[in-house]
Amino acid sequence: MSEARAATTTRADEIARFDAWSATWWDARGPMRPLHVTQALRGGWVQEAAERHFGRPLAGLRVLDVGCGGGLMSEALARAGAQVVGLDASAGNIGAARRHASADPAVSARLDYRHGEPGTALQPGERFDLVLALEVVEHVDDVPAFLAQVAAAVAPGGLLVASTINRTARSWLLAIVAAEYVLRVLPIGTHRWRQFVTPDEMQAAAVRAGLRPLQRLGMRYLPVLHRAHWTRDTSVNYLASFARPPLGPDA
Repeated sequence: MSEARAATTTRADEIARFDAWSATWWDARGPMRPLHVTQALRGGWVQEAAERHFGRPLAGLRVLDVGCGGGLMSEALARAGAQVVGLDASAGNIGAARRHASADPAVSARLDYRHGEPGTALQPGERFDLVLALEVVEHVDDVPAFLAQVAAAVAPGGLLVASTINRTARSWLLAIVAAEYVLRVLPIGTHRWRQFVTPDEMQAAAVRAGLRPLQRLGMRYLPVLHRAHWTRDTSVNYLASFARPPLGPDA
């Protein structure tokens, strides 16, 4: 097993925090309301980007959703026909995802929820057409090791989409002070500014893992209105996509 696969990247305190919140994942007006709003925006973008990249609908594609939480994105992609592996280090999150999916056997049949992190929960050599790391990078302990694990799961010709929060003064003010302490749209302690990742740090880690940068864009969330939209400003929330080159004819 390689060093990247064997490395442990999760934080015990982060796992405990999400275990405690796991029962609220599918309450669209509860503590996870911002994720329901932003997932709708990101979900549409991910599906369109995947269809452009592969030149076909999602149906039949193999998808890995790292840090799947309660399954908001995993379920949406399974409903679109993808075969989805949802992965999360929080046992509580995985339990919530499985319980919700069980209400629809047709969707549940396309979902494989696993408890753990990429270096331990995936089989050696297991690869996916589309790999997602949405709003999870800022919760891990070793970002380069985590991104190496995630990137290793991208099949030749495959696509990686990651979203997280930039490490800027503006992100500290808006994503922590305003969102958690003033407006209370997120539980206090959801984020730690030092764990935020800049777009350049994200890109450098992806390039080291053999991926090619594709697109980078910002996202703006309006907490009072509970609306989200894309923007050129990446100083707070942003999304980035990367591709692994396909194998050559002699590979």
